[in-house]
Amino acid sequence: MAACGEDSTKAMGEPRAEATDTATMATTTATPARQRGPLLKLHDSSQVGRVLFNGGDRALYTFTRDARRKSRCYGECAEAWPPFFAKGRPRAGAGVKRSLIGTIARGRRRQVTYRGQPLYFYEHDPRGEVLCNDIVEFGGTWFAVTAEGRPPA
Repeated sequence: MAACGEDSTKAMGEPRAEATDTATMATTTATPARQRGPLLKLHDSSQVGRVLFNGGDRALYTFTRDARRKSRCYGECAEAWPPFFAKGRPRAGAGVKRSLIGTIARGRRRQVTYRGQPLYFYEHDPRGEVLCNDIVEFGGTWFAVTAEGRPPA
């Protein structure tokens, strides 16, 4: 697996069914309550300024090889850059534009999108830090995301 900052020319793997989350498979006779989705928030990073993070203070990235509303990061790519999945409807924190948040199908799960672009984490980012902005890997460039849904200036 390539480390952040190394140009990886390996194949990104074929799309495959994502593992089923057994925690969501519990059955009940009552109508399930609407599950509260993950939070997207703006956070100041010393590396690139104010960009999107999840509620657990992990930076979120987009991948230039992805098509609008379609991920092209599977296999080794998805191991290094795990997709940001949602259980429930994603929520907008202060400064985040709710109208830009969405999800796409990825196997049996939903991947969060912002401005139509699938969102990912970098596996080795410490909380609150952006280590891999403007990095070429797996055939495309990875960028942190501003409130407008664009790479930082």
